[in-house]
Amino acid sequence: MTRSIKEPIKDYLTVTPMLDFKHATIQSLVNQQGWLLLPQYEAIGAIYNYVRDVIKFGYNADDRLPASQVLNDGYGQCNTKGTLLMALLRSVGIPTRFHGFTIYNELQRGAIPNYLFKLAPERIIHSWVEVYLEDRWVNLEGYIIDRPYLEKIQSSFSDQCKEFSGYGIATPCLAKPAVDWQGENTYIQSEGIADDFGIYTQPDDFYLSYGSNLLGIKKWLFRYLFRHLMNINVKKIRRFGV
Repeated sequence: MTRSIKEPIKDYLTVTPMLDFKHATIQSLVNQQGWLLLPQYEAIGAIYNYVRDVIKFGYNADDRLPASQVLNDGYGQCNTKGTLLMALLRSVGIPTRFHGFTIYNELQRGAIPNYLFKLAPERIIHSWVEVYLEDRWVNLEGYIIDRPYLEKIQSSFSDQCKEFSGYGIATPCLAKPAVDWQGENTYIQSEGIADDFGIYTQPDDFYLSYGSNLLGIKKWLFRYLFRHLMNINVKKIRRFGV
């Protein structure tokens, strides 16, 4: 299906090293799912739901992985799942852009085990995806936490409709977070935002400016040890709850 795109919006449809949506695995997924055959609104929803729930919440080796690697991993966090979401949407002709932030590390407490939490930076690089729909940009952030994990967190806290922060979530109402695609903004960590770095056409440019959360030995330990321990913890929460 060919989508009608205004000329300036074409800047938000390009392939980049991170948004490698011409990669064979991404093209195969798009064709298998039939996303190109859907109207724009339905295509956004189908892709959004896939990234939210099929790609599980977890911690990858680096924020700057290409979308094809995130798809291969099968899990991700705000930045890596966002890269995949942008790539998949662009692959079907839907314009996307990147909005960069930091979040306070406190919202990761619980997802990051307490024995590792003291090693986390106070502010963590964060992002969401903005998608162009009906001549306006819509913020998408609610894709970060997969539904089975979210439901375990919800079931573990009885007083759910107060502001909640922890386990990778920061929302005004844990019982009813704005995570479902209905043509409007979606959020799941926005209440924890610290710094706003603004909008970028490509995620590659943002990371060229701001790098990653960790450096040196901490970066090495995260890649080869800490993130695996964090992922084990997340899997236990998804299976058994808090």
